[in-house]
Parts: sequence; C-alpha cells; structure tokens
Amino acid sequence: MEDIEIAQKNVLEPIEKIATKIGLTAAEIEPYGHDKAKLPLEALAKLNQNPAGKLVLVTSINPTPAGEGKSTVLVGLADALRQRQQRAVIALREPSLGPVMGMKGGATGGGYAQVVPMADINLHFTGDMHALTATVNTLAALIDNHIHQGNALNIDPKRIIWKRALDINDRALREIVIGLGKPANGEMRSDGFDITVASEMMAVLCLATSLTDLKKRISEILIGYTYDREPIYVKDLKVEGALTVLLKDAIKPNLVQTLEHTPAIIHGGPFANIAHGCNSILATEAAIHAGDYAITEAGFGADLGAEKFLDIVTPKLSKAPDVIVVVATIRALKYNGGQALADLKDESVSALEHGYENLHRHLQNMQRYGIPVVVSINHFASDTDQELAVLQDLISQEGLASAITDVHEKGGRGGLALADLVMAAAEDETPDYERLYADDETVTIKIRTIAQKIYGAADIELTSQAKQQLRQINKHGWNNLPICIAKTQYSFSDQPKLLGAPTGFTLTIRELIPKLGAGFIVAMAGSVLTMPGLPKHPAAEKIDIDADGKISGLF
Repeated sequence: MEDIEIAQKNVLEPIEKIATKIGLTAAEIEPYGHDKAKLPLEALAKLNQNPAGKLVLVTSINPTPAGEGKSTVLVGLADALRQRQQRAVIALREPSLGPVMGMKGGATGGGYAQVVPMADINLHFTGDMHALTATVNTLAALIDNHIHQGNALNIDPKRIIWKRALDINDRALREIVIGLGKPANGEMRSDGFDITVASEMMAVLCLATSLTDLKKRISEILIGYTYDREPIYVKDLKVEGALTVLLKDAIKPNLVQTLEHTPAIIHGGPFANIAHGCNSILATEAAIHAGDYAITEAGFGADLGAEKFLDIVTPKLSKAPDVIVVVATIRALKYNGGQALADLKDESVSALEHGYENLHRHLQNMQRYGIPVVVSINHFASDTDQELAVLQDLISQEGLASAITDVHEKGGRGGLALADLVMAAAEDETPDYERLYADDETVTIKIRTIAQKIYGAADIELTSQAKQQLRQINKHGWNNLPICIAKTQYSFSDQPKLLGAPTGFTLTIRELIPKLGAGFIVAMAGSVLTMPGLPKHPAAEKIDIDADGKISGLF
C-alpha cells in the first residue's frame, strides 16, 4: 500500500486523549477538528515546569535518490520507545508545499512509521505556512508603501534585501521587476521571492521563545540600507507589532500523533540546505519536558541540519542532545560508492565499502560535539545479509553500535533494537557537549572552521561581493553571530555531484547575508538557490482527489 493508504486506514485517537499523554487536559489545548490541536503558550509554560527528559537528535548521511528515511526512522524510534514503556514525544518540522508538489515528498515519515493525519500535515495543516507567507509579504508591501509615500527613512530601493515569499517551488519568481506602469503603482525596482521555508521570518518564528521575543526578533530584521548605506530595520518602520499579530497563532506548536498514537509536536519547517533546518525552540522544549524522551531531527545530512542544530539551536535550548542517531542505508552508501541508481538492488560489497566513507565522516563529525552517537541502518528489501554484516562491522570498527531498523514495514516493533541502543547510550553521564566554534571568532574563521572540520574542505574563498558584505558586517558589529551555511545537500562540498567524502576542495562563499532577527549570518555557498524550481515531472502530477474527497497519490 502507498503511505497515504496506510494512513487513511488508521483509526486516530481523539486529540484530547493524545494531550493527556503529555500531561495536558482537553481544556488546555486548542483543537483544530478531532485530530489536530494547537498548544497555547500557557500550556507550554505548564509543560516546562516538568523535569527535562532525554533529548535525541536524529540525522543522516547526505541525501541521495536512493532514499535515507530519516523522518521514518525518527517516528519508528519514538513508537519503539513507547513499546519499551518510555514516554516518548516527537518534535518534528512542518512540511513545505515545495517538496510536496515537487520531488522530495512529504515530511511525515512512511509506511507504518508515520505521523497523522498525513494528508492534512503535508498540505495546509493548521495554517502556519500561510501565516508566515502573509507576514513576509505584508512586510514587503509596507516597505514599498513607505517608499511610495515619500520615503522618510531614505531607503535606497536598490539596496532592499527583504524578499517576498511563496511556499511552492517557482523558479520564475527568483528575479522579478515590480512597480511597472503608472507612478501610482509604486517605485519600479528589482525584487524576488524566497520559498517561505527559507525566509528569515521562518527562522525568527522557530527561534523565538515567547510572543515578546518574537516581536523583538521581528523588530531587529534588517530590511535594507539607506542611500548613505546605513542599515534600516523593521523597527524603523514601526510595524513589528502588526507583523507579530499575524503570527499570534502560528507561534503555537501543533499537536498530532503517530499511527501508534505517540504524541507528536510539529512546528516550523526551515530547509537545512538554505536555512537552519530545525523545528521550533518552543516545540523542542515542550517535547523535552513532556516525557522521558524527546525525539527531534535536523534536515538533510548531518553536515547541514545537525551542524546547525548543534551550533545554532542547542545553545538556545535548556539542554544539549543526550544521543545522536545517524541514519544510513545500504542503497545510499552504494550510490555514494559509485553504483548506478538502477543497479542498487544488486549486491556490491565493494561499492558499499567505498561509499562508507560518507557515513564515516558524518560519524566523526558528530563525535566532535562530545555526544554519544549510534547508527540506524534503515533496512530495504534489497539489502543482502553480507552487505548488512559488512556495514555493521565497519561501524563497530569505529567503536560505535548500530541497529538494523525496519520501521517502515513493522512500525515501532521494527525499531526496538535501535530503541535499546538509544536508551543504553542515554544512560551515560551528561554529554560533554562542545560547540564547533565560539561566537566571538571572526566570520571568516567560523566559516573556515565549518568548511574544514565538517565538510573536509582545504580552505574557503569569498567572492568580491561577499568580501564587501563582510566589511559591512564588521562595520556594524554583526560579526559575533553564528554562521548558517547555505549549500547543496547532496555533497559535503558546494558541488552536488561530488559524492562520498571529498577533500582538498575550496568552498566558495558568494554572499554573506545578515539575518539579525534570526540571529545568524547566512553564508551562500556555490550555486544553491533560496527559491527552488519544480522538476520535469513534479509530484503534483500524481496527486488526485475523488468525488468523496479521498486523496490519492500523496506518497
């Protein structure tokens, strides 16, 4: 059966019953129908009075067309922990319509390890993405209106850095011209769209800890510069209050459940290749204090999402992860080892051994942070006994434990071995967590540290544009912020086809963009884009709905 068919056959528990599993009453949540709810900030405050549980971060090797199944493993692990009588709570990102209608797929897991209602979560859910999109575009409209109405702030239209947003892949909107026609249509200028999940407003929402903090972060957003090249912020427009109002419900995390009725808190959805790739601080903290184990993930491979979780997000949490789970598949490692996609069903120990270098580097990288690491081998039917034995032996040679995980076919039952490894690792003393760099180091040193220690680069190179932007960053004192590198997810390098674990390359930084509301600097590497495009045959071609409203083709 397709994932959506499995989800549709599942009988969900009332959302009020799921709330009781995290210690909340029906009166303390805001139901959205029978199977979804918002968690008000008052409910979060109640949860945060509880003792902290263990925090587990799920990450993976670099994504390939062969599939890795990070979200599926996460859901299955949480269900397995519940079967082991542990109160597990999931903290997960919200899906974007870009991948849903494009090529990657949804973000609700798969098979018998899913969060549900799957169709709702992957589509409009509780409206958070729409609220964010509206907020981004409201700010854009207010900027252009200010210029049209006399431009008292002396904003240079050619130095506006705030873009509009749309939560769908649309390459035609990457670069546009607005204000065409009569003078009443506003100032004519170049503009463009980001996908909503890459907008700074998404990061601001995910990193905010309260409504007051949200408004303060919005007020600090850099929107552009004056003709004299002085920075202009949202607070200069005096609209941070209005923008915060648009997000008054979106700031509340969403409560749903898995197929096995494990509580799942889903909130925020920044991509890790072009944003910071982690769900909200509010959702993660709620999960930490709502049970024995909080299971969260960071987007794409560990070189992107996990690094950003550990260097940008963790310092803002009440605790660091107790365990890191790295997900890998035989298929993806063989692909990294040079085996053709069409031949991945065929046994090839040599391709596996060659491709293992990708997993090896991720494991080394994660151990740099002083946190226990375990490996989940996400099992596919084409995996042979010999391949599985070879991979487990390679992992054991690094002094690490691994478990063959089969949650896609078996649900939580297929993740019991992994759950046992996680519980054993979490029994250790508090991890000796250490960030990769200090904020007071220079921007260049921080970027070089990530590039060399995580990516394996020989060095970095800044374009002339990036060097000019660096001078502005240093001039205005923004250089003490953490770094969020935007690059391809397919490779450790900035070159998508450079698979495995390349070394000796130079990481090219073409832009440095201060995201002062979010509190980090985005370093654009290679040719990565903040507005993706749709593939030749988008997933939308397979999605349909019948006369009774039953959806099909949604994975």
